[in-house]
Amino acid sequence: MAKLWENKSNLNNEIEDYTVENDYILDKKLVKYDCIASIAHAKMLGRMGHLEKNEALKLIKGLEEIIKLDEKEKFEIKKEDEDCHTAIENHLVKKLGNIGKKIHFARSRNDQVLTALRLYEKDEISKVKEKITALTGNIYFFAKKYRSIEFPGYTHTRKAMPSSIELWADSFAESMADNIKSINSVLDLINQSPLGTGAGYGLPVKVEREYTAKLLGFKKIQQNPIYCQNSRGKFESTILNSLSQIMYDLNKISSDIILFSTPEIGYFELSEKICTGSSIMPHKRNPDVLELVRANYNVVNSYEFQVKNISTNLISCYNRDIQMTKEPLIKGFDITKKSISVMSVVFDNLHVNKEKCKKAITKELYSVEEAYNLAKKMAFRDAYKEISKKY
Repeated sequence: MAKLWENKSNLNNEIEDYTVENDYILDKKLVKYDCIASIAHAKMLGRMGHLEKNEALKLIKGLEEIIKLDEKEKFEIKKEDEDCHTAIENHLVKKLGNIGKKIHFARSRNDQVLTALRLYEKDEISKVKEKITALTGNIYFFAKKYRSIEFPGYTHTRKAMPSSIELWADSFAESMADNIKSINSVLDLINQSPLGTGAGYGLPVKVEREYTAKLLGFKKIQQNPIYCQNSRGKFESTILNSLSQIMYDLNKISSDIILFSTPEIGYFELSEKICTGSSIMPHKRNPDVLELVRANYNVVNSYEFQVKNISTNLISCYNRDIQMTKEPLIKGFDITKKSISVMSVVFDNLHVNKEKCKKAITKELYSVEEAYNLAKKMAFRDAYKEISKKY
């Protein structure tokens, strides 16, 4: 089957391998979204008379069948297709003949890809939000379960002042609320339809962009066609920045639990269900899952800068370099979703050793309170020096 851009020449096999790379594999994530966008496009073409009504209906039915095939993992994207967009059109042509060739009227692969990506991104953001909400619930449950237990708070990795399990856990519940705000802000940014802007310079035919935007659930249309293309990379790096903020918090939680669950400290205890072992040391119970979550913050963070670095120093509008921003975006979503889910499992299997927490609340933790009480009789700095003599 032909590529969307193919005209007369035959592409060198080595060049094809290099330019396609693994894009056709990554595009399995986008099949549904490209079909949804194409259905809206077909409805618009029929509404405007660019397609006969029966042609539009056949295209819509064909696209709905592809979605069902994809759900059953029976829709194949071959390397020679390059991407899901070509595979979908080739399938329509094979099934519907000349009618299938009409789906690409008033559309470029540039705005087609952008639209599918935006729909995918919106859906993934919703999934991330659901997982954050579930994790927050688990954190609150953990805080409530152990709310009465005090244990030391640390600064500079040294015991500082009295803290509590509730105070510790609630700090991360509050941070997750901020993460929801951050990701909602990103959703508001990307919630604009690029469909109908063509290759980046508009179209020589009239289309109803507001109509397709409404069908696809976008808040508005993205007005400037050049900016539509320029925003690819910019929007993706913004999404990854928001995901890295979530991973930043999971990194911090992981670091705390790893430290506090060491047998030498023992404030926390990890269920055997979430620990791995050693190939040589029979006694080991390792917090591998937390170490990987901790490391994956750096992975997601690197994806943000990978996208930024790929998409800068390019002249305006589409450049093929931008294809390489797709993989870090998809991997960023996948890692973040898995990490949030696995942290929910961790909190379900995290226990507090009340006795060790109580034993660790030693008298020097109350030095600030002592200094403040003494400061009722003298200047605070003098009280501070007086109390410091005791420790």
